[in-house]
Amino acid sequence: MFIESNINNQKKVGTIEVVAGSMFSGKTEELIRRLKRAKIAKQKVEIFKPAIDIRYSGTEIVSHDENSIHSTPVDNSANILLLAGDVDVIGIDEAQFFDKGLIDVVAKLANMGIRVVVAGLDMDFKGVPFGPIPGLMAVADHITKVHAICLRCGNIAQFSHRLSEKEQVVLLGEKDIYEPLCRSCYREANQL
Repeated sequence: MFIESNINNQKKVGTIEVVAGSMFSGKTEELIRRLKRAKIAKQKVEIFKPAIDIRYSGTEIVSHDENSIHSTPVDNSANILLLAGDVDVIGIDEAQFFDKGLIDVVAKLANMGIRVVVAGLDMDFKGVPFGPIPGLMAVADHITKVHAICLRCGNIAQFSHRLSEKEQVVLLGEKDIYEPLCRSCYREANQL
């Protein structure tokens, strides 16, 4: 038998949302949009980013079109769990730069009833699944794949082509080092 007094005693349910795509596809813009809407709804929001990402700011998440929101830089995924506090929503940007432990951290947060929104590159410059993003996509409740526009032909772009000859996987950069390309232009640029 349903008792009306139980309506407001429902268990808080957490979720995992992943926004993934190539460079210049609007991942951070979408993350900022979702987090600002949560703040408008008077939800408690905490935002994290990898400490190594200081391209625009040391303490803000900044999109390529210069929208920003305050964040806490952390050195590893375990720190997110330690710093989470009493919140409703947690945002994590540039998730590909975190360790694989991020998958467990995000799952624990969601199991605690927190909505977790994660944004990151799904592939590195070689077209290989990047860091914890594939694992996060596997455990996510909702996945949004965003795309850029190919700078060479104008089609939908899903690859981050590196213009530099440097081979290390993690190389922070902007339009001077990366360009978004479609599958065909990416294959042509890499002679595949």
